[in-house]
Amino acid sequence: MLQIQNIRENKEGIIAALKKRNVDAEPMIAKVLELDEKRRSIQTELDATLAESNKLSKEIGMLFKTGKAQEANVLKEKTAGLKETSKTLGDDLNTTADELQQQLYLIPNVPHESVPAGSTEEDNEEIFKEGDIPTLPKEALPHWELAKKYDIIDFELGVKITGAGFPVYKGKGARLQRALIAYFLGKNAEAGYTEMQVPLMVNEDSGYGTGQLPDKEGQMYHVPADNLYLIPTAEVPVTNLHRGDLLAESDFPIKYTGYTPCFRREAGSYGAHVRGLNRLHQFDKVEIVRLEHPDNSYQALDEMVEHVKNILRELKLPYRILRLCGGDLGFTAALTFDFEVFSTAQDRWLEISSVSNFETFQANRLKLRYKDENGKSQLAHTLNGSALALPRVLAGILENYQTEEGIKIPEVLVPYCGFDTIA
Repeated sequence: MLQIQNIRENKEGIIAALKKRNVDAEPMIAKVLELDEKRRSIQTELDATLAESNKLSKEIGMLFKTGKAQEANVLKEKTAGLKETSKTLGDDLNTTADELQQQLYLIPNVPHESVPAGSTEEDNEEIFKEGDIPTLPKEALPHWELAKKYDIIDFELGVKITGAGFPVYKGKGARLQRALIAYFLGKNAEAGYTEMQVPLMVNEDSGYGTGQLPDKEGQMYHVPADNLYLIPTAEVPVTNLHRGDLLAESDFPIKYTGYTPCFRREAGSYGAHVRGLNRLHQFDKVEIVRLEHPDNSYQALDEMVEHVKNILRELKLPYRILRLCGGDLGFTAALTFDFEVFSTAQDRWLEISSVSNFETFQANRLKLRYKDENGKSQLAHTLNGSALALPRVLAGILENYQTEEGIKIPEVLVPYCGFDTIA
């Protein structure tokens, strides 16, 4: 959520910056400023009314003490009217403040100056590419065919139990999943991230805190009886660990990692590009989250990008990094780098990680602050990234490591799997 003071002081700059997202923010900004002016006007009137009421109360006390009961009772009638007025003003203030908050929730984050202009994923900027694309056997298969051939993932059984997008991992497929999770968590721990095991459902405040609500409400599974939401990513519960906290500068950096299943409705996703593991309603992901001093957050972002690079190097998967354009940038992000692994059998790039800096956008919603060297409260910066999302990493391994004898397991994963081949 953008800071209201920043909107007041930098209205034109924010409107211009949001054009990178192809968003005409002028009407929203105008509404915010109108509501803010109304809120401040009501607050001023309420403060004056309460001050007058307090002043009269003191006068009433003095009049009773000096035996001037008749004059005191006249003033008491006046204070009764002031109390009624202050109640009405208080109700108006709460209503206006809520309207202002809801309007602020609709405005996306301002893109970082390095974000390229563009409308779709076609306009994203490739900034790095590494790894050799393997030459596969003539009879190479996409991962959904490999999963069936080696009986390691059963998509139809998932449909029977739940529905499309909920696969069942079997035998060596399940063990490879577990190996990837353990490997990712281990690598993150080595890099200084503290492992956290968090709930898979969150309350409404948590959804608003990290920006999934109201923006992604239609993509989240909702449990109406308890008003809870199944998490779309571990980012939500992990970042909310510090909702409402006032940190010390010495607390930074705060680095967490967590493994969770993730749940996304992904409404309207159909076609060959979402076949198999390419897009699921339930999938596993290991996340990294950082809370940083604003002066250090972009250095932290670079460190996170390098960390994900190192994991992919160890897996020996061909990958590239994209700087997302304004039109493809997530609602809450100021800058995002997407990692994509090349799926040789599908002859296409598959997104496996997004690493983002949200600057103060989430922290403002979370009321996540720290005390600076002058003892003044400031908003922290929040960052997160996938390290890594399993389905497309698994798809990349199955397809890129297939041979005529079977599927080789990346060398770094063999100690975690207990086998080196799926055959």
